[in-house]
Amino acid sequence: MTGSNSPSASPPSAGALVLADGSVFEGEMIGAAANADPAANVAAGEVVFNTALSGYQEVITDPSYAGQIITFTYPHIGNYGTTSQDDESRSGFARGVIVRDLARRHSNWRAEQGLEPFLADLGLFGLAGIDTRRLTRIIRDNGSIPGAFGPTEGTGALDEATLKLRAAEEKGTDGIDLVDQVTTSEAYRAGLELGAGPSIVAFDFGIKRTIVDHLGRFASVEVVPASTSAADVLARQPDGVFLSNGPGDPHMVPYAVASIRELLGNVPIFGICLGHQLLSLAIDGSIEKLPFGHHGANHPVRDLSTGKVEITSQNHNFATVADTIEKVADVTHINLNDGVCEGLSVRGEQAFSVQHHPEASPGPHDSAYLFDRFATILKGDNVNG
Repeated sequence: MTGSNSPSASPPSAGALVLADGSVFEGEMIGAAANADPAANVAAGEVVFNTALSGYQEVITDPSYAGQIITFTYPHIGNYGTTSQDDESRSGFARGVIVRDLARRHSNWRAEQGLEPFLADLGLFGLAGIDTRRLTRIIRDNGSIPGAFGPTEGTGALDEATLKLRAAEEKGTDGIDLVDQVTTSEAYRAGLELGAGPSIVAFDFGIKRTIVDHLGRFASVEVVPASTSAADVLARQPDGVFLSNGPGDPHMVPYAVASIRELLGNVPIFGICLGHQLLSLAIDGSIEKLPFGHHGANHPVRDLSTGKVEITSQNHNFATVADTIEKVADVTHINLNDGVCEGLSVRGEQAFSVQHHPEASPGPHDSAYLFDRFATILKGDNVNG
């Protein structure tokens, strides 16, 4: 199972995934080469599943998956290869990738290489050939669960007992500042030239390149580290502030919550995904962890202002508790699968956010109008008007 256009001449190495509950899945190792040291061959993290039918490269390079092992529920992955044009970040921050069937050949005019060498370039381990339907059922029944996988034969082989121990030791995404692992170290500019349109300061909590591209179509964008203070942001005199997506537990990013509190009322704000959760905390809302989260490109969301149903791209394990923000904000969108709050607008302020991904990549573009809404606000119109 190689990512090239010809089948591998050498047999793949056997591997296994062991969950913290003791469930074992045997398969074949793909991606990064094994190390001589067995301890370096373990991919451990919180195991989640993604239901998107395509867009595997965008998912793998989404920084929001830091700390997690991605299981693709669609059975056939890798058939159209990969291209550097579809990377959503500078690396792959996920802990590993699990698929049912890795395509032995890829076919697409845009492809630069196959999925397996792409994983190898990122230094990511993968596991193929397992029963992903069974694994998904376990996660749906029990919630996201820690797991660990690695080679069980050949160089640096591990036994199931070691993998189970590593799975049990894995903390998942609760109580860890994963944003610090993915944010930019230095500010950088993108989009329009200064003065050619409104200016936006975008907090990088794990921002996707497609989001920067959307913002850059109507504004000059300065992407800043997650720890940037409100005073620093206001000193740049932006017309608006963007709160990006990102990984993990929003409670572990209190410095960002403090900055958002200071920015509210001083500058228009638009948040997506983790940015939505951080805005919720800034207005004293509560956040809960969902059993297995929302990861996919086909989630129905209702815009309560229009009644329209949008099919959306999603990637989050935490969510805003709707009734904890009702004193200061209106819920603007809800997930029709489970009723989770998918959007809010702060009353009396030019501040709104959504839990889903209007930039998609992968996924439908039903919610792309939200970028137009932000652009309109930056021209002087009130979000609540």
